[in-house]
Amino acid sequence: MEQKDPKKIALTGATGFVGSHLRAALTQAGWQVTTLGRAELALGPAELAQKMAGAEAVINLAGAPVLARWSEAHKVRMRESRITLTRNLVKAIAEMATRPEVFISTSAVGYYASHCVHSEEKGRKGQGFLADLAEDWEGEALRAEELGIRTVIFRFAVILSKNGGALQKMVLPFKLGLGGVIGTGKQALSWVHLTDLLRAHLTALESPSFKGIYNMTAPRPTTNYHFTKTLGKVLHRPTILPVPTFMLKMVFGEGAAILADGQAAVPKRLLESGFTFEFPELEEALRDCTTTTPG
Repeated sequence: MEQKDPKKIALTGATGFVGSHLRAALTQAGWQVTTLGRAELALGPAELAQKMAGAEAVINLAGAPVLARWSEAHKVRMRESRITLTRNLVKAIAEMATRPEVFISTSAVGYYASHCVHSEEKGRKGQGFLADLAEDWEGEALRAEELGIRTVIFRFAVILSKNGGALQKMVLPFKLGLGGVIGTGKQALSWVHLTDLLRAHLTALESPSFKGIYNMTAPRPTTNYHFTKTLGKVLHRPTILPVPTFMLKMVFGEGAAILADGQAAVPKRLLESGFTFEFPELEEALRDCTTTTPG
């Protein structure tokens, strides 16, 4: 029997936290991955299209860090690395001799208002820079639909993993007994285990029914207070030192809103598609992410 050539996929953001893990998962699943770094993404549409030649799918994960001090210069970087880049990427896809079948792009639950529980159909857009950033980013990605390409957008929640990401930056302070509730602790916190995020991307690639916007969150959002107390329980450490909001603002400026505010989102469309989560519960996910594998 003649062996089929591996399917080709183009991936931006491949050196980042999610991108590096997704690249490995795609390779293991039999995809031939072409990574698009800063040099490639700075090319004009026609040249970039040549770099993506033969790709049956494109995944866009690129974007400057959001959890940082939001100087005006960094705000510009956040917009250019998402909106301008995605616009150019879609223009390049339009130039391809054979266009990909599917385009998967990224957004964030920061799109939503910080009150209510949001599904994709009944979500209410929030106010402020982060919500506007997400809306504009999604708008550029959805232009791929006009090219006849199946387009999927995943709105990421806080990603839990034992290898990198925000959680691993939190573990050391917690182990030292310095972990604590942020502000009132009442703010919502949506989360997802990295394993489920990767599985959802692979499912979306192979499932023609996947199209439109999906919340990339575990089924039950929590609060900062419950997350803090659960992480303390898993690590067997006290969580008695609160982190005042004004301290966050001193460090992150306007960017403190990411930690001081929060969004509760549920993955209604993922669940309706039949997708099942390996880590639907917070305590189970945190235990997996903080357990050291012997070896």
